[in-house]
Amino acid sequence: MLDPHGLYELADDLPELGRPVLVQALSGFVDAGNAVRLAREHLLSTLGSRPVATFDIDQLLDYRSRRPPMIFVEDHWESYEAPKLELHLSQDDAGTSFLLLTGPEPDLQWERFVAALTAVVERLGVGLTVGLNAIPMAVPHTRPTGITAHGTRRELVAGYEPWLQRVQVPGSAGHLLEFRLGEKGYDAMGFAAHVPHYLAQAEYPPAAEQLLTSVSKSTGLLLPTEGLRQSSEAIRADIDQQIAQTAEAAELVRALEEQYDAFTRGRQRGANLLADSGPLPTAEELGAELERFLAEQGRSGEPGPGQ
Repeated sequence: MLDPHGLYELADDLPELGRPVLVQALSGFVDAGNAVRLAREHLLSTLGSRPVATFDIDQLLDYRSRRPPMIFVEDHWESYEAPKLELHLSQDDAGTSFLLLTGPEPDLQWERFVAALTAVVERLGVGLTVGLNAIPMAVPHTRPTGITAHGTRRELVAGYEPWLQRVQVPGSAGHLLEFRLGEKGYDAMGFAAHVPHYLAQAEYPPAAEQLLTSVSKSTGLLLPTEGLRQSSEAIRADIDQQIAQTAEAAELVRALEEQYDAFTRGRQRGANLLADSGPLPTAEELGAELERFLAEQGRSGEPGPGQ
């Protein structure tokens, strides 16, 4: 492996941060409901930030699979939106500093990228790394947004009941980072918001709101969610209105509600999927569903590389 220190550049004026939280919100992996993007953009727009570490994207990105957008005007090229993979320094509503990793998930050199990030974690004294994801699930939008929590120590996810036992899913650079940090004894965890599968391709603010609420609960950061809460109320009302116009859609939601409620009642009896009656997806089927979702994302095109 090439020297990971050659993959990034730190800012010259790094402040003393204590033991900050690092929130990892890369684009390119599973992001049902665009929840990670919404959460990331909400933090950047409401809190502001400045980059403290920049990664050499030319060594990490497959440009042909995620072509950066360019603007053509009449007879010339006007602009090029260069992709960026950066670590931002921000402050929560109480003035507590934290770090936010943004940009496209690397296509190449995952192990080197993870080693580089680990070096940054060591250099900046990061106390906890938190990753964000959103996955499509057979759940209704009329129930609270569920969360799957995972971490390098059980104590980090205390209070979160597992929805699954053992499942094989496509890997990601963010999950590899959590795994490798755990091997080295660092605290790392992640949250995956559960997005109704029939809304996976749309923007679903309730999942973004739940992601930031979960980060705040586990880290003590006071992250703003008011704007997302208002968007969540509006989108739920709009979805209800649309579903009420179609009997088939209304029946689907009712069936999902019954399944969700049955699962909730059955959790104390050791249930670990989404219901205790009726046909349930196996671990292999869930993994295959995530693979299909990733393939659909690839066919429909990625967001801009800076997003």
